[in-house]
Amino acid sequence: MRGLRSLFVAITSVVVVLAAVPRVGAQTLGEITGVVVDTAGGVIPGATVTVTNVATNAARTTTANHVGVYNFPALAPGNYTIRVDFAGLQSVTRSGVELHVQQTIRIDFRLEIGGLEEAVEVIGVSLRNIEDVTLGTVIENKRIVELPLNGRNFLQLTATAPNVSFGFSDAGQAGARQGGARAAQNISVAGQRSMFNRFTIDGIENTDVNFNTYIILPSVDALQEFKVQHGIFPAEFGRATSQINVSTKSGGNEFHGALFGFLRDDKFDGKPYSFTSSPPDKQPFSQKQYGGTISGPVWIPGAYKGTDRLFFMANFEGYREDRTVQGLYSVPTAAMRAGDFSALGQIFDPSTRVMTASSGLSPFPATSSRRIASTPRHSSFSSSIPSPTSAMAWRPTTRWHRTACWTAISSPDGSISSKARTPAGRSGSPGPMTLSSHPPST
Repeated sequence: MRGLRSLFVAITSVVVVLAAVPRVGAQTLGEITGVVVDTAGGVIPGATVTVTNVATNAARTTTANHVGVYNFPALAPGNYTIRVDFAGLQSVTRSGVELHVQQTIRIDFRLEIGGLEEAVEVIGVSLRNIEDVTLGTVIENKRIVELPLNGRNFLQLTATAPNVSFGFSDAGQAGARQGGARAAQNISVAGQRSMFNRFTIDGIENTDVNFNTYIILPSVDALQEFKVQHGIFPAEFGRATSQINVSTKSGGNEFHGALFGFLRDDKFDGKPYSFTSSPPDKQPFSQKQYGGTISGPVWIPGAYKGTDRLFFMANFEGYREDRTVQGLYSVPTAAMRAGDFSALGQIFDPSTRVMTASSGLSPFPATSSRRIASTPRHSSFSSSIPSPTSAMAWRPTTRWHRTACWTAISSPDGSISSKARTPAGRSGSPGPMTLSSHPPST
């Protein structure tokens, strides 16, 4: 009895999860709708409309209703072909229909008299969104892949959208509370603050509520496209005045793969410009980005072939940065190391510091040169601080992270999908600081 109950609970959980997945992806799915009419403008109820995904060869079919309207909701972004058939009229095929993230496009069809063997094909259609008043800009895959990105950060492309400012200084407390690249990620949409953005990946929440920055930054090779929405968006969006909605790639009937590696190193750099006769040394720096992507149909030789049925996409990206930062620090002068603090003015002995009625404080009892007697504590502290020089301080730091993005299961029509992202990474702790600086002015 207990075993049957456990089995029932397990089956119910799987059904609930699979039923919930399509709703999760609703924020990235698109829709194709329209009206089927004849040459006189009369609607054609019962016309058969078929939409086919070019990459997966997945097809969905519907019929026009009593007013000639057809509708295909919940379509994954991609390239589609639409065909309309009706007895006694010529078939019409429209290819090259590009559907973007959170887009509703309307395509009307006009059928002419003719036999079933006659067909009309239309290629390369220019489409506009006339079904809703959503304001936003789609950054398609071509721009993501081909435009140069410093550090392969696709969010830099938000600057190509109208009414968007990118790259200004971050909040002072953000670096201490978050750290890493997220603290310096500032995007202002429609004049709003940089904390007024919301990030999603395939409809899944990707917003850190601390400063409303992203949680996971996918690799550019794993992205299909993303959309910057800044006004009058649908009811499923909320929490912020702008939405940055990301859609990741899915596999198709053809295998695709890529490997990449990028290197920046101080050995390839020239020395910095110097305003003196002695140019400073180069700051040690090394940045490595590497990874790869593979996608296609699930194929197990001799056991299973997932063409037109089951697909996968896997992506991995690693990042490591090693640098040494220079800076100026104040250290005690040679006189101070010997115990002479007369350059600082009047000082007081903390062990004998008492209040007096006249001056309020008792000054430090010292000789005319105000030389403090050397103590073991003073000697130990002085030996741990380097002597003043004219060089700059060096502080080595290391930062690294790794991000993985993979699609486990993806059905041909996109109605049931299971996507998982496993970010793994951390920031290295700063190394020991080597101090050397100019002596303080007196």
